[in-house]
Amino acid sequence: MRILFISISGNTRSFIKKLVAYAQKQQEKDQSARLVETTEVNNGNQLIEMKQPYAVLVPTYLDGGDGITSGNHEIMTNELRDTLEDNDNYRWCYGVVGSGNRNFNAQFGLTAKQYASQFGFPVIDFYELRGTSADVARVYQHLSEFQQRFEEKV
Repeated sequence: MRILFISISGNTRSFIKKLVAYAQKQQEKDQSARLVETTEVNNGNQLIEMKQPYAVLVPTYLDGGDGITSGNHEIMTNELRDTLEDNDNYRWCYGVVGSGNRNFNAQFGLTAKQYASQFGFPVIDFYELRGTSADVARVYQHLSEFQQRFEEKV
């Protein structure tokens, strides 16, 4: 399973590390379980070209507005959005997992919802901050299911 992600505060990176470790344990139990390969997007990346199915993990960082009625402005994760647009990378993306802080109510996971709307792929799941072990297991299962369905279509 390939995952493209961006991590600003380290929360997404921490979740990804737990997801990779969880996938390794799953494969030790069952050889058919998918391992997780990751690519972190940052300002130092060269052009990234995705030519196989993958999912995106994105935190929510907004500036201004409430994200519902008074708009918002995405900050800090724009590099990931640009990567999805480059070479039409979004066409290989089978979905997005969003994160954030539930204290922000309706803005929780809003960047993931916006990516899904803009690029036409589904929101797979959400988790808060660095995620719990239950979040890791659930997201891994959902990613596996979504990727399998995507692969059956291509």
